[in-house]
Amino acid sequence: MDDIVQPLKLVGGGQVHLIPGKHNELQFAVIDFFGPRFASGASILYLGDTFNKPVIYERELLEQLGVPTRIHDKLPDILLYREGQNWLYLIKTVIYCELISHNRFRELEGLLDGTTAKRVYVSAFLNRTEYRRYASHVAWGTTVWIAAIPEHLIHYV
Repeated sequence: MDDIVQPLKLVGGGQVHLIPGKHNELQFAVIDFFGPRFASGASILYLGDTFNKPVIYERELLEQLGVPTRIHDKLPDILLYREGQNWLYLIKTVIYCELISHNRFRELEGLLDGTTAKRVYVSAFLNRTEYRRYASHVAWGTTVWIAAIPEHLIHYV
């Protein structure tokens, strides 16, 4: 059954509206393409918007996973939770050089030390040109997803 692609779920149902722009365009791509393909059936626990941060913030569920709620301003742009595997996807949409770098990875690992879920770190880019610009800064132990080629991942192992 894991092969069946399931859409991402908003915990309370409903819809999300984001301000137009490249950052939110990439966030929609993550939700519409990355999520169903690589985090099938996951719930969106956190979604930040460029100006209206956060748009989705499932505080109680994040606390149950051991994510400290006092750090919501330090979280990546999107957090997805795949309950069956107990995987927490921490996704940074990269528009202006903010990606899961080596320093950012260490910072997040420290902040999320008490988290019970397995953490999956993802830097998402609009296209390969943007990815190449920052490729040398991507942290080992993380994953890259490029919206222009949505069926592939790059694993930094």
